[in-house]
Amino acid sequence: MRLDRRYWLSVTVLALLALGTQWLVWLNRDRSNAQTFAGPPRSDYTLTDFTLDALDAHGKRNFQVSGPALARRGDGDGSIFVTHPEYAFIDGSDRLWQGKSETAWVDKSGEIMKLLGEVELHQAGATNGGGPTEITASELTAWPRERKIAADTPVTIRRPGSILSGTGMRGDLNDKTLELLADVHFVLQPKSARAKPD
Repeated sequence: MRLDRRYWLSVTVLALLALGTQWLVWLNRDRSNAQTFAGPPRSDYTLTDFTLDALDAHGKRNFQVSGPALARRGDGDGSIFVTHPEYAFIDGSDRLWQGKSETAWVDKSGEIMKLLGEVELHQAGATNGGGPTEITASELTAWPRERKIAADTPVTIRRPGSILSGTGMRGDLNDKTLELLADVHFVLQPKSARAKPD
């Protein structure tokens, strides 16, 4: 009987020690209310199957973005995230540049547009004989209001009869200049090898 009493006394003392230890841990816990960030930022609103026209101060279309999903950040940042966007810019001669990428980010003011993942940008060419231009890159930054584009990644520029490739690019769509910054390669196709229109 004495053994049973010692056994139960030991169990009770150990249980009280465990409860006391847990209580001390609870009293000494970190009481900071720092919230951990998990997942993408909360959206102020989302759109599906949308078209967004951004206008300048005179009401003229600056750029257009459309796609299957758009989310606007609601934490005061106000930036816009677009999934699989298709977009259009107007250059200095009012010619249309169209493109697509995997994602896009537009800042709150609409001044900066970052295009990410397999970026393609096309300009059909002028009616006076200027051929089409195609730009491909893994990412591209555009300033639609200023009509400027830039990339720090490898870029390829294709025009009828020529292929330019390099790392980094600056472009001004107002004066129709595209400049590759480093490691530039140029391929000039002879007229006999160029694709003939059907």
